[in-house]
Amino acid sequence: MFLHEITDDLEALKGLGPATRAALNRLGIMTIPDLLRHYPRDWEDRSHVVPLSDFAHAPVCTVAKVKAHDWVGFGTMRTLKVTIEDKSSSGVLLCFNRPFLEKVLLVGKSFRIWGRFFYKYGDIQSTSFDIEELEGDGASAASGGKIVPVYRLSAGIAMTAMRRLVKRALERYADSLEDELPAALVNRYDLFHKAPALKAIHFPSSIEEQQKARRTLIYEELFYLEIVVGRRALERKGYGSASTFGDGALSPLQNRLKARLPFELTPGQLSAIQEINRDMDAPSPMARLLQGDVGSGKTLVAFLAALRALERGGQVALLAPTELLARQHAENAALLLEPLGIKPAFLTGTIKSKGRLQLLKNLATGGIDLVIGTHALFSKDVVYRNLQMVIVDEQHRFGVLQRQSIMDKGNNPDLLMMSATPIPRTLAFTVFGDLDVSVIQGMPPGRKPVITHSARQSNEMKVYDFVARELAAGRQAYFVYPLIEDGEGSDLKDAVSMARRLDEELFPHYGTALIHSKLDEETKRLTMEAFQRGAVRILVATSVVEVGVDIPNASCMVIEHAERFGLSALHQLRGRVGRGSAQSYCFLVYSDSLTEEGKARLKVMLENNDGFVIAEEDLKLRGPGQIAGTEQSGYLKLGIADPVRDSVMLEQARTDAFAILESDPGFLKPEYRCIDQVLRRVKPFQEVTL
Repeated sequence: MFLHEITDDLEALKGLGPATRAALNRLGIMTIPDLLRHYPRDWEDRSHVVPLSDFAHAPVCTVAKVKAHDWVGFGTMRTLKVTIEDKSSSGVLLCFNRPFLEKVLLVGKSFRIWGRFFYKYGDIQSTSFDIEELEGDGASAASGGKIVPVYRLSAGIAMTAMRRLVKRALERYADSLEDELPAALVNRYDLFHKAPALKAIHFPSSIEEQQKARRTLIYEELFYLEIVVGRRALERKGYGSASTFGDGALSPLQNRLKARLPFELTPGQLSAIQEINRDMDAPSPMARLLQGDVGSGKTLVAFLAALRALERGGQVALLAPTELLARQHAENAALLLEPLGIKPAFLTGTIKSKGRLQLLKNLATGGIDLVIGTHALFSKDVVYRNLQMVIVDEQHRFGVLQRQSIMDKGNNPDLLMMSATPIPRTLAFTVFGDLDVSVIQGMPPGRKPVITHSARQSNEMKVYDFVARELAAGRQAYFVYPLIEDGEGSDLKDAVSMARRLDEELFPHYGTALIHSKLDEETKRLTMEAFQRGAVRILVATSVVEVGVDIPNASCMVIEHAERFGLSALHQLRGRVGRGSAQSYCFLVYSDSLTEEGKARLKVMLENNDGFVIAEEDLKLRGPGQIAGTEQSGYLKLGIADPVRDSVMLEQARTDAFAILESDPGFLKPEYRCIDQVLRRVKPFQEVTL
């Protein structure tokens, strides 16, 4: 029997009342398998004796005799005080909210005591301790006096009760469990079988045993995570091996665009387009993630990829998360592609009905080659004549269903997803493991790294003085704030009031404009046009300018309350400057009361310009669930594994999982889509050569 096949209710465990069950439910424990997968968050090593006399050096772990009872305090504050004694000294247990211990800690009986003690009021005392009867049941059996699990708890269940329930579940079910990992992998990596792994993760007899159990369960979790990812990848490729077709050479139309460019493509851009071309020449649809740091030239690569689809008589849709970004892409497409005979169009929800109807008609009849827009591209009334390629920019801003909605407008079109928010390799393995990945390394020639400075809020006038000198030299500047308007009781600066102050007090001669998400699209468009023309020299904004703004003359980015932004957002905002030939600067203005974590995050920005390095550090600081929108995917809700910490094991698990899937396409049949059913398919592959 596999673990997931246990169907007994929690009530099958003795001593489980309604209150305890409710507490378990709050922890997400609904079934016996849930309970057995509720792994300890830590372990306490009680295998070594630490007498009361050594309380200052380590948690006490000793056998002591109860010498006396006393009560201190009055009324609801009345507390049981128990005097104990071991061979080295005497001490006191203060039993706050545990008056029932009067009937447990009987005078004259000996107990194993574990806890942190301190010296106060002339006594060695503890208020947080565990006790174990030396002879008897329950608590003693559950912990064994050796290495004891420490679980995440909820109100209504004590640690001893949790240990007791897990112990009972293991005694009743563990020995009947079958392995879920192929035997070849268990043997290759010297892992535990399933039953001993579960026993040792909860109640190990040694630290070495606990570590081996942990390694086993982490690998098992990552292996099946990659089984799911690999299954999707191979399904997409028609159950066959990933093969490449052709050499990826540029097509005639791609060469024509390349020849018109006033600059040379970077080696990273050329490599990426060759990989994309090979994918598009393959018999199965392309599904590729194109990564590149801010300003690395992803959009140009996307346009080159679109030309390959257009040469074959297809249509291309480019989906962007904001109208601001979509409009910029449309303007660039008109500039670069219209001279080649390509007919681009711009479609968003704000297009007026008369113009929209004509545009939709042209799209349905094939009169439009490339359509660029926002969510409107997958509206019900949008019909394509022959959609062969979908490009999704800033892909992490779209959900899986949204991406699928536009894919359904074509017949298995090629998919190219782009991200200017670099995704660490470890996370990409997990979230985008079913995609091929291209990374544009390097930046266009002539780009200078942005110089980044930090400043306390109390020193911000020095920042304003520096910006004033840049403005006097003819440059432009951004000022970014975390809030649009002042909220009640907020001590944060906001964009609306600061735009007024910058315009009237600090920089009255340069022209200041304001842009944020609550403005209508026409106002935002006119504001950006004025900034692009230089009619406005200072743009005050929220993070709405994080993407889609390309002003080569802007040389200063001032981010106030920088500690309120994520590292990826800070890097994206910094990338709005440094797009021209002049040296550019980014100023991170932070609160005078910055926390240690905040200091660590800003230090990463000061020391790094590489977005991939920043993304790795962001992943370490914030965890995988919040990076690149992965909280919507559900892939990272793991029980014991951590894709960042366990990155080496993740790569090995990926290799092993893909090898097994490649060896037998039958593993991917529809009846095995459920991961629980995938587990049942393991045994036939136990002897596969990996």
